[in-house]
Amino acid sequence: MTNPINTLEVPISSHVLPLHSIAAHPMPSGVRGVLVQRVSVLPNGPLDVTWLAAESPRLPLGRIRLRWELASSTGWDVTAHLGLATAEVHLASWPSAPHDWPLLVRPTIHEVLGLCAALTVATAALDLANCLAQV
Repeated sequence: MTNPINTLEVPISSHVLPLHSIAAHPMPSGVRGVLVQRVSVLPNGPLDVTWLAAESPRLPLGRIRLRWELASSTGWDVTAHLGLATAEVHLASWPSAPHDWPLLVRPTIHEVLGLCAALTVATAALDLANCLAQV
């Protein structure tokens, strides 16, 4: 397994990394960001991610991609995109975020993933109710 920080190679996408371990370094070439895999329920808990290759297709429904680059003044310019049913949408931006930016973005990511999970359950319940109504 390659070290995602010390090489320009993109690691295998299934290799889960804690975001805080890679966020203080520029993203390697050949990636379009990281795909959020898990957000801890603890306020200071980890945000686990996998690299998302540049040629990856559109984000799946309810998934979040983070991208960062050095800000012109200080810190990092961070953006988040959310996969919807028919498109990827800009979720949030954190311009000139401090070097500990994963702590800054974590609450937003946690809340959005919770809302997506709730909408998935509500949609499934509505589909089931509609099926039962037709019986």
